[in-house]
Amino acid sequence: MEKILIVDDDPNICEVVKLYLNNEGYKTTIAHDGKSAIDNFRDQKPDLIILDIMLPILNGYEVLKEIRKESDIPIIMLTAKDDVIDKVVGFEIGADDYVVKPFEPRELVARVKAAIRRATLIKSSIDNKDKDEKIISYPDLVINLSSYLVSYYGKNIELSPKEIELLFFLASHPNKVFTREYLLEKIWDYNYPGNSRTVDEHIKRLRKKIPDHKNWAITTVWGVGYKFEVKI
Repeated sequence: MEKILIVDDDPNICEVVKLYLNNEGYKTTIAHDGKSAIDNFRDQKPDLIILDIMLPILNGYEVLKEIRKESDIPIIMLTAKDDVIDKVVGFEIGADDYVVKPFEPRELVARVKAAIRRATLIKSSIDNKDKDEKIISYPDLVINLSSYLVSYYGKNIELSPKEIELLFFLASHPNKVFTREYLLEKIWDYNYPGNSRTVDEHIKRLRKKIPDHKNWAITTVWGVGYKFEVKI
């Protein structure tokens, strides 16, 4: 039975979410402020966190930052903030998904189920990753950064070094969204004279050479950036 931590300062919202999740067989715990959320996370070791942004003591962003120092647990932000900049900040810190208030509880439950299924698939892929050899694999895809080889459906794909580095970086952080600027700095380094169009062109070529798979894909988060999405 998966354990889910619900963090919101509104008791009514917590109880509604708890009711729906319990009906689906999940075990739930509630926290009403940021400090309690972190304490609960460390004590109870939940499988997923539903996290509000506007919290007493520590806000949701601060909680998210603290948890990401210790864990890649799926975190769904439950928030009244629907501005793109708020989502950019959350995704860059490490949020996995957003649900905007007011919300339909059944949609939230569906997102919880999807996030847990993705986390299971991701764990299987990461367990297959040889950190010394810099190899990561997903169904029908193997990326070897040591030898700069990429295999798709058992066939080697001809990619440029930067395309491989970009693919490896995204696939090493499944379901995490990165802005174009961040990817430009991370893959091409701070002194690279190019612009964000460089990232767009490399993503375009990667998608052409490696089409979407039923279990994963390189996807665009409009207004934010790109991610290697592991699907349910």
